[in-house]
Amino acid sequence: MKLTHIAVIAAIAVASLGVVACGSSDSETTASTTATTTAMTDETIAAVATGNKDLSTLVAALTAADLVTTLEGTGPYTVFAPTDAAFSDIQSTVDTLLEPDNKTDLQQVLTYHVVPGTYTAADLTDGQKLKTVEGQDLTVSIKDGVVKVNDATVEATDITASNGVVHVINKVLVPPAS
Repeated sequence: MKLTHIAVIAAIAVASLGVVACGSSDSETTASTTATTTAMTDETIAAVATGNKDLSTLVAALTAADLVTTLEGTGPYTVFAPTDAAFSDIQSTVDTLLEPDNKTDLQQVLTYHVVPGTYTAADLTDGQKLKTVEGQDLTVSIKDGVVKVNDATVEATDITASNGVVHVINKVLVPPAS
């Protein structure tokens, strides 16, 4: 049960960051909801997330998990960042994961939202597997122009940072039990 909560929190954190390691900024593969492409090449992924009011829960989770410094590093990283609304859908789990005793579980969930390298929307393909920093794979699916990562819909793509890219998602990703 504890691991499930942690996985949920990590997935939320990554989605909130909305970072995906991509190479170009083609938005053809964005979700059916309104997608936003913003170039922020002077700021790190951590700064981009901090500057986005819809990612405040992710930022709080990254801070609690001591992962902010990592996302300020050289990277490059692709981050699938869950929105605050995504976190609120699992609020009791989030509250549990933010407890100091659950830091390791929180880190596992959050690093499941981060992929080494830069993957833009144009780099994502249907059926593609992306190995996360956590160690397990995310699966990309694309149907009728809607991009999903596992069961989360990508709402905004190609938010670039100096050390990678962020893609905003509508759900917190939870790593499968190992």
